[in-house]
Formats: sequence, structure tokens, C-alpha cells
Amino acid sequence: MELKKNKYLIDGISVTGLAEKHGPPIYIYESAVIIKQYQKITEAFKSSRVKINYACKALTNINVLKLFKGLGSGLDAVSVQEVTLGLKAGFEPQEILYTPNCVSMEEIDEAVELGVRINIDNIAILEEFGHKYGTNVPVCVRINPHIMAGANHKISTGHIDSKFGISIYQLPHVHRIVETNHMKVEGIHMHTGSDILDVEVFLRATEIMFEMAKEFKELDYIDFGSGFKVPYRVDDVSTDVESLGVHLSARFNEFCKEYGKELTLIFEPGKFLVSEAGTFVARVNVIKQTTSTVFAGLDTGLNHFIRPMFYDAYHEIINVSKTSGKTRIYTVVGYICETDTFGWNRKITEASEGDYLAFRNAGAYCYAMSSNYNSRFRPAEVLVHEGKDYLIRKREDMEDLLRNQLEIETL
Repeated sequence: MELKKNKYLIDGISVTGLAEKHGPPIYIYESAVIIKQYQKITEAFKSSRVKINYACKALTNINVLKLFKGLGSGLDAVSVQEVTLGLKAGFEPQEILYTPNCVSMEEIDEAVELGVRINIDNIAILEEFGHKYGTNVPVCVRINPHIMAGANHKISTGHIDSKFGISIYQLPHVHRIVETNHMKVEGIHMHTGSDILDVEVFLRATEIMFEMAKEFKELDYIDFGSGFKVPYRVDDVSTDVESLGVHLSARFNEFCKEYGKELTLIFEPGKFLVSEAGTFVARVNVIKQTTSTVFAGLDTGLNHFIRPMFYDAYHEIINVSKTSGKTRIYTVVGYICETDTFGWNRKITEASEGDYLAFRNAGAYCYAMSSNYNSRFRPAEVLVHEGKDYLIRKREDMEDLLRNQLEIETL
């Protein structure tokens, strides 16, 4: 989103114009930003055999999945439903790595039937999988390296208290299961979670993975997960992907020579690829002044945009209806019957009822976490692609809300 000629534009199209055309609140995604981010990471690792699997839990609209398919991406899926969406979007089964957590064996069986790659992060499930499929279905093993690479404890997944992955100290047990059942381990995987703030810490985790890899003789790939941090503020830090690419690519190529086989280096970014591509736009319903605070109350709430309440996430908020003028300090809130505060004490161009406020970095884990709380409808989604806007998900209505409800006639 850029400011040009007194208008906030997305690929040349007015943000306020899109809100008026499709109705607020609305999610807007810019394909050019997604493409730029994808190319940034592939360029950073161009000296190694790299494969990017888009972590689609960040944003699963089928049009976004098709865009990634066209770029040459694979897919990281965490549910059999995400697997099915990926297949419908055109991904081949072997382009999808299914990485569930705490699911039933029945769901894993469904994924096997669909032909996708299977990633297991639990000793008990690995043993059951081996008994059932033995040499017939290769498997990837998710390792917990016990590395804290992220800032927010809610999204850090590689530390010792995490529910994710098989502990590096349980590897002897893994080998007993694999050898007894004659299983082929085609890959090993880790995911430290978002946000990677220190490249050196992440590189230490990769060294643990290289040590583990030596113990598996039939690997085709090593999946290093993701967690690349994107900037949320003007002066915010982000993961130095270029530096990571230089150092890790060289080390990976060196390891492949030691291993005696050219492996594929896999990353599975989600937020890194789509976060900055997304803008969420809502309308000001009311300006309310109390004894200590001026509230800007919007036509949305935590039902549409929960990250600030769930993660204490910061999202820049801009009055796109007024590109200049004096600023005031607002606490921006929603219309849900909860304390749904998007931002405290934000300096925003003076707002009036009817103005549109835009939230930046709204592409990842925003629509995906929306709900019908308070029986509100979920918003529309629009993709701006090559200078044109496309409605890619219609706004819900009462029929959507009632579709799966069954009325008891005797009541």
C-alpha cells in the first residue's frame, strides 16, 4: 500500500475505492507483494537446491494457493482439509507435505490415501504408522531441536516445553521404531516458530539438524521450517534472509558432500510470504470521547481481526480517507461485546464517522482466524492482481450463518 496523489493505492487502485466497491470491512491482498517475497527467498538460497513450501495455514483462499502453485511453490499443510484445498488448487500430492499435530491416526490415514508426503512429530504415532505402513509409505520425522528462536511464546515451537516435534533426546527410540518396521525416512524437519530474530541462533539449530541427518541414511530432503520475521512498524527489525541464505546455503552444500548425496533444502514460510501483501479496511462507526480516552469504534472486531487481542500483535493503522491534516490520539476498538482493542494511543490523521481505517500486515493469520462470534458475518476478500481487483470470497450473509443449523420442529 502506497501513498500517491493524496490516495492510498494498492497496485494503482485506491484503497477507499475498493472498500466502497466491495463494502467494508474487507480484506485486500496484493499479488505483486506475494511474488516479490517469494522471489526474495528463492534468490537468497539460489546457490543451493531449495524448495519453498508455502505454509498455507496463514491464508488458505484457493486463489492464493493457485498463485503459489504458478510460482513453483510446494505446500505445507497441517490438516487434511488444507491438503484437500491444495489438491483442488492444482498441487500434485507429492508437492504437499502434511505436518499435523495431535491428530488421530484416522486423519493420517486419510492423508496417506490422498498420496501426500507425511511428517510425524510423535513417537506413539510414528510407531503406529510403522506397524501399519512399514516400507510402503516413506515418512518425514519432525525434530524438536530445543532452540528458542522466536520472540512471542505463543508462536515459538522449537523450545523444550513445546508440544511440537520429537525431542532430539528421543532419537534412539525413533531409530528403534524405524529399524524394526523397516521404514524409509525420506526427510527430517524442524520448525522453531515465528519470529526468528537472531540468524545465529537459527544457524545453531540447523547444525543440530545436520548432526541428526547423519543418522538417517536415505534422506531426500531436510526441512528447516520457517519463522522469518517481517517488519510491523516503520523502524521494526526483520529476519536477514539474505545473510541466512549465504551462510546456510554454503553449509548445506558442504553437508551434502559429506552425506554423499545432493539433498533438497526446504523452507515453509507462511507469514513471510503473505503478511505484507494484506490490508484490512474497516469503517469508523463512532468517535467516542470519555474522561480519559478518545475511541475510534469500527464496524469490525476480534471476530474479523483477532491477532492484536490474541498475540498482542502490533498492526500499523492508517486513516486512508484522510491522507494529510492534523493527527489525534485514538484508541481503536471494535464492535464486539468484549474488550476488542486493536491499538491503544495511536496517532492517526483526525478521524470522522464514515472514514476508512486500514490495517497493514493483514495477510497472515487474519482472515484465517476469523469467526462468526456475536453472529456476525465474515468479510469479503479481494485480490489485486496485475492492476485489477477480483472478488475472491464473497461477504457472508444470514443464509451462510444458518446453513448448517437444524431446527427442531417441536420447539
